[in-house]
Amino acid sequence: MKGFLKTGFILFSICAVCAALCGMVNMITAPQIEANNRAANQAALMAVSGGLEPGESIDAASMESFDSAKYGSVIKTITPLNSGSELKGYSLELSAKGYGGEMTIIASYNADGSVIGAKLTTNSETAGLGKKAEGDDYMAMFVSTGSSDPIPQKKNELSEAHSQIVSGATITFTGVSSAIAVGSEWVKESAK
Repeated sequence: MKGFLKTGFILFSICAVCAALCGMVNMITAPQIEANNRAANQAALMAVSGGLEPGESIDAASMESFDSAKYGSVIKTITPLNSGSELKGYSLELSAKGYGGEMTIIASYNADGSVIGAKLTTNSETAGLGKKAEGDDYMAMFVSTGSSDPIPQKKNELSEAHSQIVSGATITFTGVSSAIAVGSEWVKESAK
């Protein structure tokens, strides 16, 4: 009995030391990870802005006119896109659910709700399948949709080439397309 207690105490001590070390590592690396995510989102914003000048980003939930019940689970930040002093559209940080969990998408829209560009930033999707959504050719299927042409949300609404790209990663496609469609809807509603 004494041997079991001794072994149990040793294992407990090892676990406690490991947990404390993991906590310290997290405390040290968390700010850098957050800074890296902000930098990646800023780079994605510039990449999808379509030559328009991004304004000051706003936390969507802090906007008085923002309908949190309708858009709050998807739209996280809103950045106006300007040409000189004229508002031309918006860039939105969107949250979507994929096969690997939460995904972050930066998508830009013209004032009519049509997609200028989109980029998947943070995600945990499966390599070779859902990770294809990180590519520019994947997001090209959404460009110019959202105004007169609806945003494709089902595989049968895609061209043959785009259908092949999303093959095997339907959950990722559904998450990305749904989030982009919600963003388009918000832009059209806000432009009224």
